[in-house]
Amino acid sequence: MAARKTTKKPNVSAEELKTYYREMLLIRRFEEKAGQLYGMGLIGGFCHLYIGQEAVVVGLEAAAKEGDKRITSYRDHGHMLACGMDPGGVMAELTGREGGLSKGKGGSMHMFSKEKHFYGGHGIVGAQVPLGAGLAFADKYKENGGVTFTYFGDGAANQGQVYETFNMAAIWDLPVIFVIENNQYAMGTAQARSTSTKDIYHRGEAFGIPGEIVNGMDVLAVKAAGEKAVAHCRAGKGPYILEVKTYRYRGHSMSDPAKYRTREEVQKVREQSDPIEHVRELLLTGKHASEDDLKAIDKEIKEIVNQAAEFSKESPEPSLDELWTDIYA
Repeated sequence: MAARKTTKKPNVSAEELKTYYREMLLIRRFEEKAGQLYGMGLIGGFCHLYIGQEAVVVGLEAAAKEGDKRITSYRDHGHMLACGMDPGGVMAELTGREGGLSKGKGGSMHMFSKEKHFYGGHGIVGAQVPLGAGLAFADKYKENGGVTFTYFGDGAANQGQVYETFNMAAIWDLPVIFVIENNQYAMGTAQARSTSTKDIYHRGEAFGIPGEIVNGMDVLAVKAAGEKAVAHCRAGKGPYILEVKTYRYRGHSMSDPAKYRTREEVQKVREQSDPIEHVRELLLTGKHASEDDLKAIDKEIKEIVNQAAEFSKESPEPSLDELWTDIYA
């Protein structure tokens, strides 16, 4: 990958940089392995990979505190790993096994963790947005100082329920951060062809909701914007919108050949803006880590991902009795 010149020193410690590098690399390697397992037929149904977007969730998790909530769409594996969910349990869920975090009943698109305050993966486009406002309403009602990160994409930003939610969140001053993960192509249509405005966050102005554009390929920029948004919400000033400009390297899902863009476009982003390479460069040029240090991290991550894959293969299929658990009626 082509090197880039870094002139500005980051206002972050060496250990923090290493942590962000490690967390983003875990997501990248995990998703690559998930893609392999899908190709082998071990993951069924849909599988939406997060490769290229790692800096978004890692940066925002760095701005969160214990008890804060998060909810997102079906492109959710990275969010699960970033908030501390077990890689083995996530991978076993992808393969539909008993050892999965939802006991094999949720698959790629519908995983939850009450312990990590992760409220899904949601398959219906935009459905998680009003649910996220509901989580924020609970925090305000309990006066516990919590904030909810509600993630959705540029495609979902055109859903009517998003604007109904903006209105309610603004009226009630809910502590919710609406995170638009704008990877520029929604399911497969470029934003310029599907959305009337260049910058989507401006739509919050109609409801009095402040917001900003964030470079989603720079984990430090995301973290800084996240801290600003979190402070706004915790101060009781209501919701905030972060439109995080990012880019996914793979298709919308594993079944998408992504013929709506050129290979040259994807390669250019990889060479000029890759979020993991950016932090790697900061570590090396700032003498915060050596090549050997980073190789050791890479080796550790590969071992974690390989163990997760083996666990997912060895875990048994759920028993038929499992069909009758977790039913609320």
